[in-house]
Amino acid sequence: MEKKAKKKLHLGFWIPTVLIALLWFFFLEVNKNTLSGWIQSLVVFVVYITLSVKLLRGKKWYLRLGAFVLLLALLAVIGYGTQGPFKARPAVDVKDPRVTEIVTVRDGQLTGVTTEDGAVEVYAGIPYAKPPVGELRWREPQDPEPWEGVLAADHFAPMSMQPVRPQWYSSMAQIIGYHDYEISLDDNYRDQVSEDALYLNIWKPAGKQENLPVLVYIHGGSLQTGQPWYADYSGEGLARKGVIVVNMGYRLGIFGFLADEELMAESPNGTTGNYGLLDQIKALEWVRDNIAAFGGDPDNVTIAGESAGAACVSALCTSPRARGLFRRAIAESSTVTAPQPAHSFRPLDQALETGRATKERFGCSSIEELRQVDAETLAAAADTNHHMTVDGYVLTETPYESYQKGVHNEEALLHGFNANEGAAFILFDNAKLNDYEGKLQRMFGEYASEALSLFPAATDEEARENWNALYSAYFFSYGHYCWTRQEAALGVPTYEYYFSKENGRLGPWHSGEEVYCYGNIPADSPLYDAADRALSEIFCSYFANFCKTGDPNGPGLPRWEPATDGRTVLELNETVQPIPDPYLPIYELFDKMYQFGN
Repeated sequence: MEKKAKKKLHLGFWIPTVLIALLWFFFLEVNKNTLSGWIQSLVVFVVYITLSVKLLRGKKWYLRLGAFVLLLALLAVIGYGTQGPFKARPAVDVKDPRVTEIVTVRDGQLTGVTTEDGAVEVYAGIPYAKPPVGELRWREPQDPEPWEGVLAADHFAPMSMQPVRPQWYSSMAQIIGYHDYEISLDDNYRDQVSEDALYLNIWKPAGKQENLPVLVYIHGGSLQTGQPWYADYSGEGLARKGVIVVNMGYRLGIFGFLADEELMAESPNGTTGNYGLLDQIKALEWVRDNIAAFGGDPDNVTIAGESAGAACVSALCTSPRARGLFRRAIAESSTVTAPQPAHSFRPLDQALETGRATKERFGCSSIEELRQVDAETLAAAADTNHHMTVDGYVLTETPYESYQKGVHNEEALLHGFNANEGAAFILFDNAKLNDYEGKLQRMFGEYASEALSLFPAATDEEARENWNALYSAYFFSYGHYCWTRQEAALGVPTYEYYFSKENGRLGPWHSGEEVYCYGNIPADSPLYDAADRALSEIFCSYFANFCKTGDPNGPGLPRWEPATDGRTVLELNETVQPIPDPYLPIYELFDKMYQFGN
């Protein structure tokens, strides 16, 4: 009996201790703690086990409990104290990369670095405006200061100020959502975040180039989050096809989209609420003035973006401030061209009201007081200040109104959406049969009964499938349907796609197309097969051709006919072919709700 009791005690100690240790070392990995944290944790566990087995075994329960509490406390201290440091992300994942020749731009000289095979040059962290800090917070972007010497443009600048989630959260999202997490001790650092983030990055074919087409990319993130260096939309893939790619950081959340009467009064242009858009325009002006130094043609620029970045693209297409800065546009999975945009846009009076509420939220009675609040504190207001607006300067009217009048900046458009856009956004809030009708009521109002007759549900599964389709159409694809018809009415060549390819990673969820169309599927990734790589070659070639000529078609590619009425889209899957837009019945109901064309 005594031996059995000792065995139970033995197992009762070792099983939870081993489980805690495994969970803790897993946490250290996903939280990107330094090697020091691993060593300290190992020492703490060894000491705890030795203490518990040699000295406290059989002692009073509260002594053993005290040792366990001390273990948890020490682990918490280690977890916090050995988090990876904040570091700038290198422009290329190459140890001691080759440095490029010196390039001279308006504000000074700089060098970049090359990819491992030497085929692409990358120039990162080039300032295109003064840091928008202090008195320049919530002002139009200013020209950057010239620099002395040669700027080593070999690391990306910090991402724009935004709410920062714990590192473990981001890692778990990569594991659960993307399925491509890699265990490594080489990435144990945290990306920098700063208000000083108005920098751009350039990818170009190596060597001397002349008059190459240019693509300027605007990253997504609900106008609240995001960064310009994410591997899926790196410019490397397109640079290998003869296109120079530029992207930039721009002000986000409250820093980019706060609207306020005081700001409007102090602005020489009477603007407020669109500072993020003004940053993008400033970057386009920089490209116009400097891209020839990298071999680019300033008269052959295409703007592109995904999600909120695509919403910005559609706004810039009707902004008088952006006129003449680009020729063509690419927009993935969002627009603000519908009569009532579903996201990223709000009327000016609503924007100003939110601005007043924001000052109250931080206990400020004036903009000057709000300028004194530290950036990390202000970043918390990103959830209410992430919408562009009609300010009378950047946008003189809604994009829908501009298109109805025939006012636009682009001469050709390529755009589209994915088969499962809404899945990530309703992952934990999908419909069930018992709340399906209520969700329809909130989305469709007086048209809810029509929506229910078009999409009836008798089971939880039907409710989930229907709600996913309705949510995807409402927030993402309906704007594309509107835009295609607007462009067709104006005679603008327009190419609309529908991406539906499944894979082992993200598939056709929101943003899942980017690794394909920018040509960045990792060569050694087991999450993609030969069909994925073949589709990426087609999709990326469409993008490259469009940047070069305004027509995505080319030798060896499936023919992509321009859209005429929005009812047909080019499906991008193992077979590339035109199909009817799968959401047409929903669109017809939205047209009635929003009185499209009236």
